[in-house]
Amino acid sequence: MRSRYCAWALGLRDYLLATWHPSTRPTDFGELDSRRRWLGLEVRSHRVTGPNTAEVEFVARSKEAGGRATRHDELSRFRLETGRWTYVDGDIR
Repeated sequence: MRSRYCAWALGLRDYLLATWHPSTRPTDFGELDSRRRWLGLEVRSHRVTGPNTAEVEFVARSKEAGGRATRHDELSRFRLETGRWTYVDGDIR
């Protein structure tokens, strides 16, 4: 989760796609907003939900160009495959 947050903050599109589970990976998710300033990540909880699955609840804070602060609050699901955790999907809260 933390590495994906850093990838969003740094605009590392290829890393985001590489860490997205193939079953839910978009072919294209548009351009990353280089004007957005990421302010922090709070991992609120994480739990193992099965032998190869886990959930992470987090809040990511950012500031849009023009000064509006936003929060992204999500419960994300991850799957471990071939020794690597990948993002499957999430519920925005």
